[in-house]
Parts: sequence; C-alpha cells; structure tokens
Amino acid sequence: MNSKGPRVCLDKILPWELRNPRPLASLPPLTAGGRERAIMPIAKRWPAGTKLGVRFMGGSDSQHQMIVSTVAEWMKHCGIVFSFNEAPDAEVRISFENDGAWSYVGTDVADIPLHAATMNFGWLDEGTILHEFGHTLGLGHEHQNPAGGIQWNEAKVIADLAGPPNFWNEAKVRHNVLRKYQLDHINGTTFDPDSIMLYAFPGDWTLSGLGTRENSALSQTDKAFIGSMYPKTGDPVPEVVALTVGEVIVRAASIGDPGEEDLFSFRVPSTGKYVVETKGDTDVVMKLFGPDSRSILVDEDDDSGEARNARIEAELPPGEFTVQLRHFSESAGTGDYGVSVTRFND
Repeated sequence: MNSKGPRVCLDKILPWELRNPRPLASLPPLTAGGRERAIMPIAKRWPAGTKLGVRFMGGSDSQHQMIVSTVAEWMKHCGIVFSFNEAPDAEVRISFENDGAWSYVGTDVADIPLHAATMNFGWLDEGTILHEFGHTLGLGHEHQNPAGGIQWNEAKVIADLAGPPNFWNEAKVRHNVLRKYQLDHINGTTFDPDSIMLYAFPGDWTLSGLGTRENSALSQTDKAFIGSMYPKTGDPVPEVVALTVGEVIVRAASIGDPGEEDLFSFRVPSTGKYVVETKGDTDVVMKLFGPDSRSILVDEDDDSGEARNARIEAELPPGEFTVQLRHFSESAGTGDYGVSVTRFND
C-alpha cells in the first residue's frame, strides 16, 4: 500500500441528508465473481434532456482543456449535455483547491449557492475527472452498491483514511466508504469491478482480503447504464405530459421498477403562489424545475415512508415548469396516482 495512503474522493452530502440518513441494506459476503453493474441513487437523477452549464473557478488553461476533452467521453454515451459556457449561473462550478477531489451528486448540485463550487479537483487525471462528473450525472460510488457484498475491515479503513492525503474523520469515512445504499433506493443491480465509480482500495481493507484496482476509463457497463438513464436524442425518452392549472391528471404507474420517471409540465401565466401535489398511496420523490429550465431546481419533496403525499408550495414567476416524479420503492404497492397544480387560494 502507498505510504501516503489511497487518494479517495469525497461524495458531498447535503445537510438534510445528514439529519435524515437512509437505512442501510443487509449484504451477502463478497465473492470473486458475478458482479457487474453501475448504480444511481433514484432521488438524484436529472430530468431527461437536461443541459448543464459549467464554470471554472480558478485553474489553468491546460487544466480546463483536459477537463473539457475528458468529459466529452460521458457525453458520447448519454443525453445530458455539459456546456462549458462560463456563465455566472452555471449549474456546475469547478474549483481547484487543495481540498481533495469531490463533487455533489446529481440534482444536489442545484441546491448549492451560485458563489460556491459544486466540484473540486485537488489533483487531476482523466480517471478522477470521469469519476467526479459521474457524480454530477447522479452516479453513486460503486463500492457502496448493496449487491457488491463488500465486508469491510472497518478499523483498518478508518485508520488509513484518517492519515494523508485524506485526513477524514470517522463520520466522513462511513458516509463515503462503509455506508451502503438501500436496494430500493437505487437504479442498478449487481456490482461492476471495472466501473469508473469504484475506488481503488487495498486487500487489507476487506475481511476477504480482496482489493480493487484503479480504473481510469469508463467501463462498458458505465457506458450502457448512463445511456439507459439518460437516452440520447433519437432514443426513447419519457413523455412529458402537459398539466393544466386547476386540473387533476391521474395516470397508471407501476412501481415494480423503482426509479421509473414521469415528467409533467405546466405554464405559469403570472407570478403567484402555486401548489404541486400528488394523490394516492405510491411513495414518490417529486422535484420541480424552472422557469424554462430542467436544471434549475425550485424545490423537492419526498413522501417515502410517511402517511402523506408529496407537496410543493412555491412562489413562481411566469414561465414553463417541469415536474419530475419518481416511484421510490417496490414495497409501497402499485396502482394509479394523481398529480395536480393549483394556484394558491384558487
């Protein structure tokens, strides 16, 4: 093992997730084979066809060029577009501080104030660039795949990551390495040892003695999976259903496939307070984007595990708004659900 310890990226988390952690999965032991697929936390996926602006907060021209050329590899395989437009309101903002490598995950990016970075490169190589932009696309760490079955030597992992170059406390190690996603909170199934989203870690970090190698390119599974999550133009994409303010639309929705996405849109004719809400027993995550953008997050609500429906109240300016609904869990039944938009006090 490198005397300086492994370089591990930090998966940034929003404060509300620290207050409301997801339950963890129960795992089988790790074996040497039968493991292949990427994972995406359901609640962090962008709407289909999103275009994300990118702005550099420091760094050299050569660093910028390296990032632009490397990120093109992701765009070959999915329908999300990264536009390096240097716009003040760019969704993705990249710093180059001596603060490790990290990124917020998926739509969490939209919750970060415009003056703050959403991604940082304390070191730069193609593998790290692909990994961090994978997080921005919504991909989770592959070693946190509940189907991987990794049994960690927790004391060793915590001790090693407490030293250079990471200097992590135990809570940060548990969030970024030891924690597992719950099975019905992700898209994806079995574990991919070739994924760009997998850390390289030594054998003495696991009870089985099995370590992983460093991956510097997208695996075939990475490419196929990101294409299935974000189809390119010409591929099937979710239908966007128009909503009329004051009207309830009820649609059949099977939750046999957690992470299924339904998209709705509505137009706000004049500034006012509007209410978007769901009806029915299906657990959903609801996000509202706009105006006239699928990357500007207005608000979100998650009714999973609670005896209520998802509801967003917001003061909205004129424009087009997109409602993204995801079915979160196989355990919450199947059937129809309703979604409505009303102007407050209508």
